[in-house]
Amino acid sequence: MMRIHVRLSCLSPFGLMQIRSRQICAVILITLLISNEALADIYKFIGNDGRIFYTDKPKNSLYKRIIRTRPVNYSAALPYMGSNKKKFADLITEAANRHQVDVRLVHAVIQAESAYNAGAISTAGAVGLMQLMPDTARRYGVVNRNDPVQNIDGGTHYLKDLLRMFDSNLDLAVAAYNAGEGAVMKYNNSIPPYPETRNYVKTVMALYNRRS
Repeated sequence: MMRIHVRLSCLSPFGLMQIRSRQICAVILITLLISNEALADIYKFIGNDGRIFYTDKPKNSLYKRIIRTRPVNYSAALPYMGSNKKKFADLITEAANRHQVDVRLVHAVIQAESAYNAGAISTAGAVGLMQLMPDTARRYGVVNRNDPVQNIDGGTHYLKDLLRMFDSNLDLAVAAYNAGEGAVMKYNNSIPPYPETRNYVKTVMALYNRRS
């Protein structure tokens, strides 16, 4: 796993480099964030002295996630996506009805998050069909994130709360599912300017609007 920790310096494709220019640093960071080499979730923290820290291992809740990547075994699940979609269809429908969320939205999020792979695990520790992080799982009473029933219920409940939080705005709810509700609020209730999050929203909405 690639380890990232930066303080006014940037991790280039060639390793950790001390770079004085903020402009060059920003370019390298953006390249890193959109690169296929970036396998871990990336968090940002701004210190009291203005120094900026980027890391894939946040030390506390002051670090804000700015990019969340797909699980490393996402591609391996694609050949089985159709059969797994059918396998979990009833559970997804039940959770969608229970929490009054459009079942197509739940399907779209699951496909984007895990390709219907119940065993999907990201390098940052997100688990299962809806890629629940430990804090989210605890918030929604998910004891076993590997259990499809609990995972789908917790993720769908989270979607419901995000839709309520952002006045049923699908784009913002989906962006918050990827980047966190705090990131959406930080940018005045708009999609955060993170390439991965913007691509995620486009992907999920395309799946949601697709007729199948």
